[in-house]
Amino acid sequence: MYLKDFEIRWSDIDANRHLANSAYLNFMSHTRMAFLMEIGFNQKTLAANQIGPVVFYEHIYYFKEVFPGKPIRVSMEITGMSEDAQFFEFLHNFYDYKGNNFAHCEMMGSWMDLKTRKLTGLTNDLLSAFSGVEKAEGFRVLTKEDTRKFAKVPKDLA
Repeated sequence: MYLKDFEIRWSDIDANRHLANSAYLNFMSHTRMAFLMEIGFNQKTLAANQIGPVVFYEHIYYFKEVFPGKPIRVSMEITGMSEDAQFFEFLHNFYDYKGNNFAHCEMMGSWMDLKTRKLTGLTNDLLSAFSGVEKAEGFRVLTKEDTRKFAKVPKDLA
């Protein structure tokens, strides 16, 4: 399990004076990118391969409020990945300074080719780095069908 520590800043709270829902997204994104950088997916590598990560969804479950003044920890675990790593699924948990779990998120994403703007798998060297990391309990191999499990489609105004 990958863990990242954060301080709750003034800009992370909302009108109710607790951690804003947008801050949860920012903390998760920062945690994912810190993890990716540690396994070699830094800006130079992403630019050289003309790829970037994209988010399909983030389902967040809030258990209790959290306030500024004490540090928090955000975890990240890989719960699923397709054989070519085109699709991936991460699990995030949020913990207060005592280790109490105050929020949970299930996230699914993919890699996008920045030239064609289409989804893509990883090159063999990147696949080796991404596939070689610790997996969560219950890890599963994903298929394209897993990305459609909620069957959401766009409904235009016109």
